[in-house]
Amino acid sequence: MTPPSTTPTTRPNTAFRVAGLDGIRALAVATVIVFHLVPGTLVGGYLGVDIFFVVSGYLITTLLLRERASVGRISLSGFWTRRARRLLPALFVLLLVCTAAALTAGSDALVGIGTQVAGAVTFSSNWLFIAAGSTYFDAGMPELFRNLWSLAVEEQFYLLWPLLLVLVVVRIPRWLKLAGIGALAVASATAMAVLVNPADSTRVYYGTDTHSFGLAIGAFLAVLVLGRPMDGRALRSSLAIAGPLAVAGLVALAIFMPGDSPLTYRGGLALVAVLSAVAIASLLVPGSRLARVLDRPPLRWVGLRSYGLYLWHWPVFVLLSYGLPTWPHEGLEGWALGGIALAITVVAASLSYRFVEQPVRRLGFRATARAVLNVRPRSLRALGASLAMVVTIALAGVGVAAALSDPGRGETEAIIEAGQQAIVDAGATPAPQATPGAQIATGDQITAIGDSVMLAAAPALQQQFPGIAIDAAVSRQMYSAPGIVQSQLDDGSLRTVVVVALGTNGPIERSTLDRIRTIIGPNRELILVNAQAPRGWIPGVNAELSSFALVYRNVELANWYDAAQPILGELARDQIHFGPIGAGVFTATIEAAVERLAELPPLRDDSTALAVPTPE
Repeated sequence: MTPPSTTPTTRPNTAFRVAGLDGIRALAVATVIVFHLVPGTLVGGYLGVDIFFVVSGYLITTLLLRERASVGRISLSGFWTRRARRLLPALFVLLLVCTAAALTAGSDALVGIGTQVAGAVTFSSNWLFIAAGSTYFDAGMPELFRNLWSLAVEEQFYLLWPLLLVLVVVRIPRWLKLAGIGALAVASATAMAVLVNPADSTRVYYGTDTHSFGLAIGAFLAVLVLGRPMDGRALRSSLAIAGPLAVAGLVALAIFMPGDSPLTYRGGLALVAVLSAVAIASLLVPGSRLARVLDRPPLRWVGLRSYGLYLWHWPVFVLLSYGLPTWPHEGLEGWALGGIALAITVVAASLSYRFVEQPVRRLGFRATARAVLNVRPRSLRALGASLAMVVTIALAGVGVAAALSDPGRGETEAIIEAGQQAIVDAGATPAPQATPGAQIATGDQITAIGDSVMLAAAPALQQQFPGIAIDAAVSRQMYSAPGIVQSQLDDGSLRTVVVVALGTNGPIERSTLDRIRTIIGPNRELILVNAQAPRGWIPGVNAELSSFALVYRNVELANWYDAAQPILGELARDQIHFGPIGAGVFTATIEAAVERLAELPPLRDDSTALAVPTPE
């Protein structure tokens, strides 16, 4: 555990490169960037983080075991110093620049900024986000440094895993190493599957304990292949097929596996980790075709800069969104905004890689400072300490200034909290019996189920429909509606008219709408509220809701999207939530839908299907 001497016979050999691994990194960072910068385009792009976890687990374990094989020991101080050189310079530059930019942008960009900076520098962001109740998939209230949650998970791994290796792993047989690491991976994946709350996956997604199986699977691969020949005919033939299939599988999951699906946490992300390990294993085979494909210069260029690209892309996008609040996030305008953010990200990451990351990684902190400032070697230590102090003070100063400017809650949070309080103040009213007729439904006949948009409209809904029962929650999505409706039906609280407004936070499936309509039965009426949000899935959501409402007699569409277009300037900066004016217009669309239902002939009191016949 002591640092090795600097003689050639004891210096650890840390030079280690796998052809094609930079291409895997490029794939990982590309999926995450597309997922964030063009929302709705790649619904499973978040899985790039899990690919990174497997790569990190494999590389770190391999480097540590190779060091022990080379010099007979593992220098923990040397390992942690190398990690600090690799990660801290780019991170501190990012925090300084983006926090200063947030001070300029002001308002919502500063909400929780002090806690975010503290989490970033202590590598505890994931746990702080869990404590704050934030969610990775919440589009309405994005934290400036939300993406640093994964860096926190990796840093916690870098701190604990080498200790475990030194104290336990290197002292036990290979088969027991594999069994132990495999057990850790299975335990983590199982914990995610068991503990996940389908309505809010924050805890299992951000938690180190429930989301470390990728790191463990990477470590398992390192132990499995280290020192073992990879040129056997059967192995080469198998991996020659399995490797490309694994990469294709990762691409398919990035396209089709949404973050709001329970299956994502009950095996989906674990499958991503396994496929990533298979893809890496295929690169280790001599003469691997996949390695040659993934080692092409453009992919290597992106892979080498993947750390900086990952760091910068999200804060840049958030700052642009706050700086351009009326810029649409959908259609060609959405692609243009993502393109601007990508261009800034590439420039920032390239500059960081060339002038910050590489010099410090190669030379160390003090030698880099000497090379830049041309200071004599005898003053090198003092200079390094001084520069470190200056950077620390600058970061602390900017962080404190930002924290002091934190408004405490953003515009959107204030709107949502007002709606939540309005619901609490209204209390609960017993549901009347379902007695459909031609009269316009009153508030005590309406159940409204929604997300944070409905929370924003709650005071206006209560004013227009006294006695309305509102069940709304932040980040709720359409897939949760059947369970909510069924629960209210079972306890007798479901009313004659059911309003569902859950199209904001993700794509929807027609089968979900069918289930809702089946549950409410033929004696109730359903109003579906379409969505206004600068998100790529909104056109598809609204088209699905419109087509569904056209088919059934007891289903009506409340067209909030069209009603919102003339008043976009009255909406909050996220172009999703709203104040009193937007709440009034939102409520008016529901009122119009209620009136249209009352104008139709009464519903038949039987279970006959109410669908309009479709042509053969």
